[in-house]
Amino acid sequence: MNAIWYFDFISPFAYLQLPRIRELAQHHPITPRPIVLAALLRHHGQLGPAEIPGKREFTYRMAQWTAETSGVVLRFPPAHPFNPLPALRLAIACGSSWQAITTIFRHIWLRGLAGDDARSLAGVADDFGIVDIETAIAAAAVKEELRANTEEAIAAGVFGVPTLHFGNCLIWGNDATPMFEKMLADRDYFERGEYARIE
Repeated sequence: MNAIWYFDFISPFAYLQLPRIRELAQHHPITPRPIVLAALLRHHGQLGPAEIPGKREFTYRMAQWTAETSGVVLRFPPAHPFNPLPALRLAIACGSSWQAITTIFRHIWLRGLAGDDARSLAGVADDFGIVDIETAIAAAAVKEELRANTEEAIAAGVFGVPTLHFGNCLIWGNDATPMFEKMLADRDYFERGEYARIE
């Protein structure tokens, strides 16, 4: 059964989850799907963590701590939150390939560079043979695919990123990755016993 990995480049936790997801994708079909977190939050009437004083600082600290304790290099971009639409559209213009997605994540979260406009992402686009990035990310088909991806996520009940959609189950957050791994080994694990009762 195929899994869908919903993500937005604005999330450091999606960046932190990416290496393990790519490892799992070598043995199980996982489709990466760029979506707009802000649209998800609007749909659910929620603020993002970075929009809530106190929660913002804790979230940043938690992301940095998680990276350090996991041995992952993480460097925040110059501004956060930032407008992720150019990066999301560039990923789609590159076919939403794992390689393109990884390169964009590393540009923003490994190198700590801006990814909020065409100019800041021009080097990444070059790596994938896109000479005119502004035209590529402004293409109607690219915008429509991002909109459709986001609407699909909302229809599936996704409420945050990163989220894995596997069967009827939504697995939200980097720290929930082991739950997905358990489901790969035992498909019905979370439908039995106490899990069934609490649901």
